[in-house]
Formats: sequence, structure tokens, C-alpha cells
Amino acid sequence: MGQSADLLSLFDDEPTQPRPAEAALTPQAIAAKPQPEPVARTAVEHAAAAPLAAATGYSASSIEVLEGLEPVRKRPGMYIGGTDERALHHLFAEVLDNAMDEAVAKHAKLITVDLDAEGWLSVRDDGRGIPVDPHPKHPGKSALEVVMTVLHSGGKFSGKAYETSGGLHGVGVSVVNALSEHLDVAVWRDGHEWRQSFSRGHVLGPIQQVGPSRKKGTLIRFRPDEEIFGVGAAFKPARLFRMARSKAYLFRGVEIRWTCAPERITDHTPAEAVFHFPNGLADALSERIGEIETVTPTFAGRVERKGEAGAVEWAVTWSPAGFGEADGFVSSYCNTVSTPDGGTHESGFRAALVKGLKAYGELTGEKRAGLITAEDVIANAGALISVFIRNPEFQGQTKDRLSSPEGARLVEQLLRDPFDHWLTESPKQANQLLGFIVERAEERLRKRKDKEVQRAAATRKLRLPGKLADCTRQAAEGTELFIVEGDSAGGSAKQARDRNTQAILPLRGKILNVASASVDKLRQNAELSDLTLALGVQPGSRFNIDDLRYERIVIMTDADVDGAHIAALLITYFYRVMPEVIRQGRLFMALPPLYRIQAGPLSEYARDDAHRDELLATTFKGKKVEIGRFKGLGEMMASQLKETTMDPKKRTLARVELPGDESEIEDLVERLMGKKAEARYQFIQDNARFAVADLDV
Repeated sequence: MGQSADLLSLFDDEPTQPRPAEAALTPQAIAAKPQPEPVARTAVEHAAAAPLAAATGYSASSIEVLEGLEPVRKRPGMYIGGTDERALHHLFAEVLDNAMDEAVAKHAKLITVDLDAEGWLSVRDDGRGIPVDPHPKHPGKSALEVVMTVLHSGGKFSGKAYETSGGLHGVGVSVVNALSEHLDVAVWRDGHEWRQSFSRGHVLGPIQQVGPSRKKGTLIRFRPDEEIFGVGAAFKPARLFRMARSKAYLFRGVEIRWTCAPERITDHTPAEAVFHFPNGLADALSERIGEIETVTPTFAGRVERKGEAGAVEWAVTWSPAGFGEADGFVSSYCNTVSTPDGGTHESGFRAALVKGLKAYGELTGEKRAGLITAEDVIANAGALISVFIRNPEFQGQTKDRLSSPEGARLVEQLLRDPFDHWLTESPKQANQLLGFIVERAEERLRKRKDKEVQRAAATRKLRLPGKLADCTRQAAEGTELFIVEGDSAGGSAKQARDRNTQAILPLRGKILNVASASVDKLRQNAELSDLTLALGVQPGSRFNIDDLRYERIVIMTDADVDGAHIAALLITYFYRVMPEVIRQGRLFMALPPLYRIQAGPLSEYARDDAHRDELLATTFKGKKVEIGRFKGLGEMMASQLKETTMDPKKRTLARVELPGDESEIEDLVERLMGKKAEARYQFIQDNARFAVADLDV
């Protein structure tokens, strides 16, 4: 008890007086007290842990530590997004981004890109050159060697060497080195030429001073590793050409020279070209739209933030005929890095255009301008936007989406005034544009109203559940409703669908079990109410198959236990409430894959463990494979979900059918899904033979 009191007193708010016994203790007496021996205790703990480690086979020796660039070669997908053709060309993007950073920092004016006959790709700039002096934190290594062989090393973290840059993580060029069969670097700096070679991330020798030179800059020459990207993997000249040209648009002060060995060209890509665009994005947009009729001349410009780093360049126009295959497009960039998935800078761009048009509508007395949304403004717009900011934040190493809040603020602030001036300087073209956008808004509202009127049943309110992403086709023929598990999977499905024929209805969690629920509970359930509303039918005896708004109903859930449970609940619902849907063959089950197997550029999807084992024994026999397991539909990218589960040309659907004698089904549904728990228990005992060995009974 005395010891407990001592411990408690340490946490008292008020200091306590020592007890008489404590006061009598001298320092000598305290020192004489025997103290516990931590060494002996540790030995006991180790002795106790040893049998556990031996029994499980999991001990300290099981923990691997990857050194240097080994993590990149083990898991290239974490750094470049995979090992396919897109990832292969991302190597070029990483090297080119570094050269462009030198140009944006106003140290380089010329970049050369060369693809030779043997597949070697060279990128050279006339910038400052990578430092070659010894690195203070890595004795015996030059700064060049550190940059090429150590992850998260570079000159762009503090912002002292570069105010704005695209290479931000310090992994770009070292990743290229790790994934290259061979890589050579030449640096011209401080009146000398320096060279060093690497292979698969390992240095082949010390840095060599070749001789005196008046040149400046850096040359990186490399060839991708076939062990990573597959045998025969090579750069596509057409893709490299497009990437190099797009970079030249993004910074009007740079010139990019392109050369390629003629024997590697299989299309109309030129063997030599020079890219230099004094008007930047305005030249790019003009080239892209060609002879397409536009509502107004191109609105383009560039604004830099005074006193601090930050700039925005843009070019936008509108066309009633659309731009090629699409009605509109927005291509965005941050620090010359392409962001195909958009981000905050696109949000700021849309906000500036919407607010500017609404303000001009108020100024001119156009009351309908209040109807305008970002969707109306962008619908028939062709836009290019490039932003330069300090320390941007991207989603993922491949930088496909900008997430910096500063992106939205900067673009909206710098774009708003020029857009207002552009509108007021030419009232005629401003009125044309405003009228065009207002027509888009009215057409959007009119289509929405027509859809509600034409697709809704006459006996009910003309409304649809808010979370339903409906298709555009008005007739039921050829249309599909995907009932999706969860909002995250619903988001991926909305991106992957064919908007013309495929509708998406996400469900939150498990729905009500109609086999054991009362009529009142069934009527009050929000999820089931939304489902029947989306289907356009009356449940129960008032059901009419002709009122069904879709030709097919597809249950799409995760390939796990919860997904199977939700699917069983939905099938039970359709069987009990509207069995005619099943009898007519209108109810289907989607079959999403459980695994993605990849070996270099080859990839396949497996439905289950058996299918995975079959593919490993046939298609991927003898290959080094990466196996990824999908935990749920929400983890799939929209492109993967479309390819495997939603595209009618590639997917596999399972039709839900009833046997000729439905009495057995009725009995089975009642036993498994009904109110009597003992019936389920008896069924499990009779059929779950696998559980006998595992149950402790």
C-alpha cells in the first residue's frame, strides 16, 4: 500500500508532505537499497519471446530492409504508377521535367531530345549543370552521384535553388536510374566536363573529369530495363514527340529540339523538329482548334504575382460544334507538369469564369445569368491552363492531380480581373458569349425537366432519388441500372459508365432483409424506397414489368463476404417484391475480378483464387509476376472497373434465374432469410461440412 501511495502522489495537484519514515531516510540508506537489474529482466523477456518466434517462424530475421534504390526496383508501381507503356514514358517525363525546371528558373534556353537507333533516349539542357563537388553528408560521393543513387535527394526542397519546379519529391531522376539498364550522365560546369555511368541504380565507377569545356548544362542518356518493363519494351517516337512539344508550349522562353533515328519511326512523326512558341498556350490552342468555328476569339494571357513566386497562363475559347470527339476539353498543368485528372487550379479557373460571367450579366441586366453553373461554362469550352506555384502538392508520385489549396486561390485571383476587362472591352463578343452560355444553362434545365416527365410513371411524383446518376437514353431498350455497394464504388462506377445507357444507384451498407421484415418497415426503408423509385415501378401486386425504366438491372458488389451478403439481400428483395423481374431474365450479377496479375506490359484479371492459379500456370508460367488484390470496387480505377466489369464488349454477367419448380426456392429463401433462426442453424449444420473440423463442439 505504501508503494501505491508513493506512485499516486506523483500525480497529485498539490505537493504532499513526506511521511516521517521517508524523512528519516538518508542518502546512504537510499543507496544501500537493492535496485532491480534491468539486464536480467531483459534476458528473461528474450527467453520468453524465443519460443514464440520459433513456433511462428516470424522473428527479427524475417524483417527485410531494402537499401539504396532497391525499393524502386521491387515496387516500381509506387513510383511511376506501374510497368506499362504509360509508366515507361513517365521516365522521359521525369528527366524532361528537370530540364524544364532549369528553363523556368531562367538558367536554360535550349533543350534537346534525341532517340537513337538502339533505343537510347537523351535529354540535354544548357542550364547550370548538376553539382559535381563532394557532398558534405555523404563522404566520398559527389553531389551528382547522390542525386542519381539516393532517393529524396535534390535541390528543390527548400525553394532556394528553384522558386517553382515540377520535380518536388527528389525521387524522379534516381527512379529513372534505378529502372534503366544503363544510364550515362555528362555535366558541363565550372569550365570542365564531368561524366559518370550507372546500371540499374548502381554506380559503375567514380565521377571522371574529362577535360576543360566552355559548355554549360546536363546530358542524361538512358535505356529502360527490360527486366522491369518486359522484353522488347521501347519508347514510342510519336508519344515522345507529343510530350516534348507540349512542354514547349508551357514556357514561351524555351526552345526544344527533337531528333529521332528514322528506323525507329513507324508513322508520320518527323525525324527532326524545333519547338518554340512565343505566344505559349495561345499558340497551342490555335493549333488544336484549327478551322473549328468559335463563339468568340481566344481569351488568352499570362499574369505573374507581384513580389512572390506564382504565375498563371491560360487560353480558352468556346465552340458550338465542339472540339473533335468531345464537346469541350480542359488541359491543365502545374509547373509544366501535366495534370490529366485536374485539381484545384482547374477549380479556380472554373470559378473565375462563372463569377465573371455572372457579374457581367448583372451589369448588363441579363437576369438569366444567375442560372449559369461551372458545367454550363465548361461544356463547350476548349481551355488550356498552366500555373506556377511554390511547393505544390500532388496526389501520387506521378502527379496526375493537383491538390494544393493555393492553386484555386491563385488562379481565381489572377484570372478574374483580366477576364472582367476582356468582357467589358468588347461588349459585342461578351454578349455573344453570355447568350451562348445562358442557352447551355437553359438547355440543361430543359433536358432535366423533360427527362423527369418522360421517364417518370404517371401515377407518382415526377422525381428521382438524388443519388441516382441516370442515363441519358429515354427509352428502356438497351439501358442498364447498376446497383452499387457504397458511395466510393459509386463514384468509380459513375466515371466508368456509358452515360448514354448506364445508370448508377449507390446503396449505403446492407439493405433491409425483406423476408423477415414487416410491411411497415419495408415501406419506411429509405434505400428500398429509392430503389423502387429509380426503377419506376410499383412494388408488390401493383407491379407492371412494362413500367420498368431499364432493360437490365445489374447487382454490382464487392467480391467478398459483405458483398455476397448484400447481393443475397437484393436478390431476396427482387424475388419477394417483384419476382417477374427475375422470371423475365432482367436481373443480373456483375462479376468483378478479385486479382490483377502483371508481368511487365502483360496484365490479366482473375475472378477468384482458382482463376488466378490457372493464369499463373498458363499465361504467366515462368514469369516474374506482381499480384494485386482488390479489396473492393472502390479501390479500382474507373478505367479498370470499365474494362473488367462494365464494358459490354469485355465484361461477363451472370443472369439470375429461377428453376421450373419454384417451391424449392421459396422454401430455401424462407429457411435462410426468414424470421426463424433455428431453420438457418439447421441448414448450416446440414450443409456446412467444412466447419466440422473447425468448430469446438
